[in-house]
Amino acid sequence: MRKLAARRATVVPASIKAAAVALASTLVLGPWCVSAPALANPATPQLKAEQLPPELVEAIGRDLRMSPQEYLDRAARAQQLRDYAGRFHTQHPKDFAGAWIGSDGKPVMAVTSANAAKIAGADGYQTHIAPISADDLQGSLDQLLRWISSLPRAVSNGINSVVIDVLNNRLVLDIADTAIGRMLNLPTLIANVKVMLSPGGGGPVEHRPMAGDTYISAPTSLDDAGLKTVDVCSFGFNSVDSAGNPLNVTAGHCDPNVGKSNVGAGVYLPNLQNLKASQQYGSFVKANLGGGNNLDYSVIKLNDKAVAAGMDKPSMRGANGTTVTLTGTAEPITGAPICKSGQSSTFTCGFVVADRVESQLFTATGESKTIRGFATSACTLGGDSGGAIVSGTLALGITSGSNAAEAPDCKAANMDLAQYGGTASLGIPIRDILADINAKSGGGLGSKVRVRVQPNAG
Repeated sequence: MRKLAARRATVVPASIKAAAVALASTLVLGPWCVSAPALANPATPQLKAEQLPPELVEAIGRDLRMSPQEYLDRAARAQQLRDYAGRFHTQHPKDFAGAWIGSDGKPVMAVTSANAAKIAGADGYQTHIAPISADDLQGSLDQLLRWISSLPRAVSNGINSVVIDVLNNRLVLDIADTAIGRMLNLPTLIANVKVMLSPGGGGPVEHRPMAGDTYISAPTSLDDAGLKTVDVCSFGFNSVDSAGNPLNVTAGHCDPNVGKSNVGAGVYLPNLQNLKASQQYGSFVKANLGGGNNLDYSVIKLNDKAVAAGMDKPSMRGANGTTVTLTGTAEPITGAPICKSGQSSTFTCGFVVADRVESQLFTATGESKTIRGFATSACTLGGDSGGAIVSGTLALGITSGSNAAEAPDCKAANMDLAQYGGTASLGIPIRDILADINAKSGGGLGSKVRVRVQPNAG
């Protein structure tokens, strides 16, 4: 099972580390089936199941929902697939299109011909017919990179990333949705490229706090001599209720006092040179983690200082530090392009890969919480929790969890997780959050809450 982790980070004086809170997606459960290839003698021997340390056995059952033997078999089969794919690629270079371990745990060989599929199938592998070989896809990537390097800098700055999407047998070119980006014409010799327009990417950088930027919080005052850690999260969507209260909607697990009676933890714009001197921008007034609605969200009531700094504006931190103006809200639909903003990974993009996910979140005390949201392929890192997710310029949700918990950056995350289907993140739908806040408001704070948007932008 793919492991996700809550995206809050914790600052210990002079350092930042990922919080030890785990999420585990229930979508990718699946034991090895009998049609999988017979297990060869592994080149690197492993311990037997009964020799595994008790702590590892406990973690395997808790986080992966596997038996120790299933865990060992899957690890060995993954290495077997790697070796087989390497040999197959050498022997059939025009027929090989990639290999991966499926979400159900089965090894898959992607090939370009029926004959190649018969060969891999006879060797015990599940097969997938793809139109483009891995070599041709790499050739397209090389051509694309050479073309990008020939562009004027003002134009190439609008290209956020190029990714080989092995599962869908294509390249994904992420281009900023700007005037230059929309006019960008790909050379006709480059095939197999999907262009994804992302908001932001060009223009001035506004030095004011907005969705996707950093905030810190603590269970007690920053002046508390007994305070040992400070939590780091990302601002979500600036919002307002029917009484005009300025609010920010972020992740529930970011409230250090979630589930406790002592509500009202302060939220601060961090002063990295002196955390105790950080300016307070508000306090948590509501927090939800699991429960009957299975949502992960919290509400920050912003103070006058936050409003004066610009947190009454419909904005989100975009690509290269620019600003995305929000124009409405949306609901997650599988296949929809999305981008998210967070203080650690900044602005990254992907697709909605599942519009309904039920996951288990384990708190620092070991308590299990069921969380419902949607899954995306965007990379998120520690500290991105609560940050804004958009589809186009429409507010879609806030970041809750990711499978890149320990990754130092998205490049490392993409490389390490490629064989498992790539990075995956859990988002909480903003419309579900707003409805729940309003339902629980009793006509008071949060009543008829809405995300601040500029409907006629652009």
